[in-house]
Amino acid sequence: MSFATPEDFPRAFARAWGARDALTLSEFFAPDADFLSLTGGAAVGRDEIAELLAGELAGAFARARLVTGRMKIRPIGTEACVVFQRFVLSGLLNPDGSDAGRIGAVLAATLGLYPEGWQIVAAQFVVEGAAG
Repeated sequence: MSFATPEDFPRAFARAWGARDALTLSEFFAPDADFLSLTGGAAVGRDEIAELLAGELAGAFARARLVTGRMKIRPIGTEACVVFQRFVLSGLLNPDGSDAGRIGAVLAATLGLYPEGWQIVAAQFVVEGAAG
């Protein structure tokens, strides 16, 4: 699955996340894409990305909602760009099942233009303000 424009990506990502649709989320990525998730999990390729996201969406993010915030797009020539999308996540679960409250997160995704449209080449989904 691809996007007609990079601007289409964040809302589509949030919709698929809300539907707990790991397969659709993974299809936003190029076949050999790299992904670092909010939990620190790393995956390469659509199959690994789908598996990682399925586990997370059934676990800590089983009730999580993503609300889109500010977005910034940085073009890199005409066939690539970096999208910085801020989200607010609510409904997160602690390991004991209690509510973990809300957090700010940033999805930084490098998108490439393929014949079928824009796809994610690499993405990092991180807690906003977290030290590395």
